[in-house]
Amino acid sequence: MVSARIRRRAATGVAALLALAVSGCGLGTAGGRVLSGDLAGPVEGISLDGAEISVGSKNFSESVILGKIATTMFASAGAEVADLTNIPGSAAARQAQLDGQIDTSWEYTGTAWITYFGEDTVITDPQESWEAVSARDQEDNDITWLPPAPMNNTYGFAVTREFAERTGITKLSEIQDLPVDQRTFCIESEFANRPDGLPGMLKAYDIPEGPNGVPRDNLQTYQTGAIYTATAEGECNFGEVFTTDGRIKALDLQVLEDDRAYFPNYSVSLTIRDDLLDDYPQIADLINPISAKLTDEVLIELNSQVDVEGREPVEVAYDWLVEQGFITE
Repeated sequence: MVSARIRRRAATGVAALLALAVSGCGLGTAGGRVLSGDLAGPVEGISLDGAEISVGSKNFSESVILGKIATTMFASAGAEVADLTNIPGSAAARQAQLDGQIDTSWEYTGTAWITYFGEDTVITDPQESWEAVSARDQEDNDITWLPPAPMNNTYGFAVTREFAERTGITKLSEIQDLPVDQRTFCIESEFANRPDGLPGMLKAYDIPEGPNGVPRDNLQTYQTGAIYTATAEGECNFGEVFTTDGRIKALDLQVLEDDRAYFPNYSVSLTIRDDLLDDYPQIADLINPISAKLTDEVLIELNSQVDVEGREPVEVAYDWLVEQGFITE
């Protein structure tokens, strides 16, 4: 837990002005407190003294946690930080960065490629995906993408531990080896009909739709959040999930390997406006060692602490950074 000895930096001066400007434009960020410690380990001695940095995020737990990791590290390095995390919606968060209202935010490669750039060709290789969005954003918008984290918050299918142990299944390609009556799915209604959803996945894994593959009666549709519980309670064998969701751990589910790389890659990178990075190139040295630690397992754990245990994202971020040796209290 966060110690009472933590130094808390209020977002004053330019930070307050930035927050006011964003609020005036209807961005609606919830922001919050900024925690800081003393830099340690591989980032010890890096200084951002004199820097004024506004940090944004979207308004779902993982994005907010990542935003709090950035605010904590920037403040610990001596920067004046404006916490503009928790912006409602990807479109608003993206536009805020394009407009210069926020300097930096964590972004997903798949979101940029498909949603921001409007591409319909899926890139599943993590490095190729990052190179494509990085080059496009640099050329079009003067935004740099730091090297991506190893995590991948994409679509996937999860099963209960009991089902995995009983059947030995660990990969999506092994679904076709199961009897038809065991090929039951809990999915969102949209995912059931989208060509790049379940129909495309079944085709990629040589599983026909219909009586000899996946009959319509084998599909149950739910709201996104209800799928996790339904899968855990045995309403179906395969539940559509997001692969770093904290409920995977809380409900003891196991995500099957997408061994034919069907789903798009959604690696995360810290994106930075070039005018800030040009003045403070050491931001890359501060963030890259942290990004390298952000695996699926780490994000599942951090997300679980917020979504299941009810902890504050800023405290989850701070404690993880201390645990990993990036800061001391």
